[in-house]
Parts: sequence; structure tokens; C-alpha cells
Amino acid sequence: MSQAPSLRLLGTGDTAQVPCFGCTCPACQRARTLVGFRREACSAELVTSAGRYLIDAGRPDLTQLYDGDPPQGILLTHYHVDHVQGLFHLRWGLGEKIPVFGPKDPQGCADLHKHPGLLRFEPGLKPFQSFDLGEVRVTPVPLRHSRPTLGYCLEGPGRRIAYLTDTHGLPPETEQFLRQWKPHGLLLDATFAPGQEAYNHNDVPQALEIIDRLQPARAWLTHVSHAVDAADMAGSLALPPGVELARDLQVISL
Repeated sequence: MSQAPSLRLLGTGDTAQVPCFGCTCPACQRARTLVGFRREACSAELVTSAGRYLIDAGRPDLTQLYDGDPPQGILLTHYHVDHVQGLFHLRWGLGEKIPVFGPKDPQGCADLHKHPGLLRFEPGLKPFQSFDLGEVRVTPVPLRHSRPTLGYCLEGPGRRIAYLTDTHGLPPETEQFLRQWKPHGLLLDATFAPGQEAYNHNDVPQALEIIDRLQPARAWLTHVSHAVDAADMAGSLALPPGVELARDLQVISL
């Protein structure tokens, strides 16, 4: 029997991850003691009848996680190092080529393109042009970031989930698409805690405003920093019903 389609969150942290090196805030101290509160580099695994596909490759331990059972392909949101660093080791492996899809970015990570090894970089995905991975329809949507960046709208047999990490607000065309698409669930960048200066990423209030406009049944905040976790521990996030902080290894059904 084939496995029902799902999205497993391999990481929900920001660039520094949690615990943040050298930090002694309550969130980092908790994460050093309790593994369940750690946050790896933001990434996910999409499971479909056609196989497993990574969304981003920022975890440096991909060669261990997938040794002997490689993913069928990799969808990149963008080419910042914390979203591709796992590829630098994976590419020197053996076996069949692994296709890598993502936004059109001629610069990308130049060394990866120059020496792809096991990886096969495909032409850049075009926003709003859908394709199928097994029973899941995938629609790339543009996000607002410092490099060309895509989010992925995932439509399975049961639910529509939008995965929108690394964005500061939403481009008007993406928000218009989402209003018409009507996602049941939304995973959204919320890197900065309330009161922090937000740049290149949403803060929690900005993320909540987007969620309020799109009105999904459920929403999860991802690309979370230790400052957001610390604010949550202090009771100062005030998340509305149906909105929660995403957790590493959380599984969301499609």
C-alpha cells in the first residue's frame, strides 16, 4: 500500500538555528537540554506516490539521512547557503543523478553549478506553472527575498498547503494567487520576534497579518529564530487560534 502524501518538516529554524551558537537565552538553554526544542536549517520532505522529494537542502547531514535511499528530486526555494549547504557533500556521492529544481538564478551557488557531481540542475522553474509529483500538484510562487526565491503550493488529494519560507511580505501576484487558491494550511516565514527590526524576513506580527488576510484553517510559523522561541516562552507572542510554531519532524498530511 502506498503511503499517503504528506509534508515532513526536517527543519524549522532560521540561519543561526536553535540553539544559536554562543547564546544563553532561555530558548537556547532549553534546546541544548531537550532535543525536541532544537531547530535545524529550514527544510522539508514531500512524500508522494512518486517518491520522496526534498524542499531545500540546508541540513548538512543529508548524506546520513538518505544513505542508501536517495530522494527522487530536490526543490530549492533559493540559493542562500543555509538552504543548499547539504548539497556540497551530497554531490560527491555515487548512484543515479538526482534532479534539482529551483528558481532561475544564474549566480546560484557557483561552485555547485560548476561541479555538480551527483546532482543534475534543471532549468529554472517558472512561477505559477504547475507540475505533478505523483498525486501532488506543485505550483511555484515568487517570494520577496534578497535572491530569486520561490515558495511551493502543494495540492494533495485532501488538502492544499502553501510552503512560504524566506520572504518579507508577499509579492502582490503571489497574494492574489493564494486568495484564489485558498490554502487549507500555510507554513510561513516568521523569523523575527515582535519588536525586532525585520529585514529580508517577516517578523511575527507581519506573518500574522498575512495569515489574517489569507484565512487558512491552520497556519504554522517557520524559519523561526531563538528570539521567537524565547518570546513564546515568555508568553509574549499572542498567537491566535489555529496558528502555532512549527516543530522539527512535524508531519502535515496532504
